[in-house]
Amino acid sequence: MTDTLPAEALGTADIGRIVEMIPHRYPMLLIDRVVDLVADTSAVGIKNVSINEHQFQGHFPSRPVMPGVMIVESMAQTAAVLVVHTLGADAEGKLVYFMSIDNCRFRRPVTPGDVMHIHVTKDRSRGNVWRFAGEAKVDGQLAAEAKFAAMILDE
Repeated sequence: MTDTLPAEALGTADIGRIVEMIPHRYPMLLIDRVVDLVADTSAVGIKNVSINEHQFQGHFPSRPVMPGVMIVESMAQTAAVLVVHTLGADAEGKLVYFMSIDNCRFRRPVTPGDVMHIHVTKDRSRGNVWRFAGEAKVDGQLAAEAKFAAMILDE
């Protein structure tokens, strides 16, 4: 039998690890897995978009489209996992609040059945304020992009 490395050493976080790291829960937990996790640098979140999600009951029943704000929120949650991975266990479960969202653009709709890859890169951090660039892609095509800042709170 060979020893296996924990997920953190491999640069991934499955759903079980994500719920340990960030306080979001259904229906607002918007990432299913994080891969390519490089402390203090970048991460890629995976979101499997399903018709069973509550927002599609009203947005829009005849042509379901994932709301843009939820795509941006998935970027923020991926960034929050990156922050916790970087800061360590003491940061687990802390609240992360948006401070700003800039240059946000939506390039194509995200619909049920899509697998969204959320690429987040740290631009910089100072104290408890972190700045990121994010992109959401489906099948390699850019669906959304934004620059955003967040504050990590000790509550």
